[in-house]
Amino acid sequence: MLTQRAKQVDRKPMTFLESIYLWNIAKGMAITISHLFKKKATINYPEQTRSFSKVFRGLHVLNRDAEGRENCTACGLCAVACPAEAITMEGAERLPGEEHLYREEKYAAKYEINMLRCIFCGLCEEACPKDAIYLSQTFAPANYGRKGFIYKKDDLLIPHPIENKEAYEKALGEK
Repeated sequence: MLTQRAKQVDRKPMTFLESIYLWNIAKGMAITISHLFKKKATINYPEQTRSFSKVFRGLHVLNRDAEGRENCTACGLCAVACPAEAITMEGAERLPGEEHLYREEKYAAKYEINMLRCIFCGLCEEACPKDAIYLSQTFAPANYGRKGFIYKKDDLLIPHPIENKEAYEKALGEK
């Protein structure tokens, strides 16, 4: 024995009280009854909301500027930085007359995030040079089908700051 920590196992035969496990059942019931008087770990979700830490990474949000134009320029850095390869996008050129919709000449015509693949690491948020994507304080809701977890650009875009100011401020939350 190198460590001198080994203990000899006691192999004596059990007594009658030990063999019917009455003492062990009583100890188990005492533990169960003691949990009745402790604070519950569950919450009543719709009425109560759980507070998350400041560094919690939830659902992705595509950001807009103060005028309501999309920040994303479809550079693809977020898709390249994603280790789970959950982000797909296609870029397009802005047409004349669309200056009020997109900030730059290039924009994301198609932007999808597969939330089943996403690991919420935040690398897409760090890679974005235009602050176009961030992870909000909202957690991902449940869904019945796989297609419900593939979020398209319309699902990810933050509400328009001028047309729907209250929803914009609520969605903005605490970045």
